[in-house]
Amino acid sequence: MPHAQLDVVPDPAVERELYRRAYAMPGIENRPSLISVPGARALWLADDVEIARPEVILRGREFAHIHPDASLHVTLPPERAVEAIAAGWAEQHPIAQQAGIPGLVMVFTPRSPEELDVVLQLIRESYEYVTRRAEGESA
Repeated sequence: MPHAQLDVVPDPAVERELYRRAYAMPGIENRPSLISVPGARALWLADDVEIARPEVILRGREFAHIHPDASLHVTLPPERAVEAIAAGWAEQHPIAQQAGIPGLVMVFTPRSPEELDVVLQLIRESYEYVTRRAEGESA
């Protein structure tokens, strides 16, 4: 720990777009992370978003966070986490099993607009898993 991606420098344009699109999702606030390295930004669920699976959130309402290198930690449904790992998009977080959160993964830094689309889809799937609702769906 910390669990970090090595030897990556994010493309500034792709990184800006990651932040812009991630924080444009309804019900997600941009806050400092409560559990990650300095400079990491939490994807924080707004107070009006119900957390259906509180057991997969480590602190507060932070369901994911973006590291300064634009890699991120998210919690996916366990079967989806296995698929993301097998496809080379992610690796399991070292504390996932110990914490009882098998879907907790680090998603690698997107390096292109195409990779960014996949990363944003994984963020949406994490949101839907934690809240049990589709992005933007009202309570």
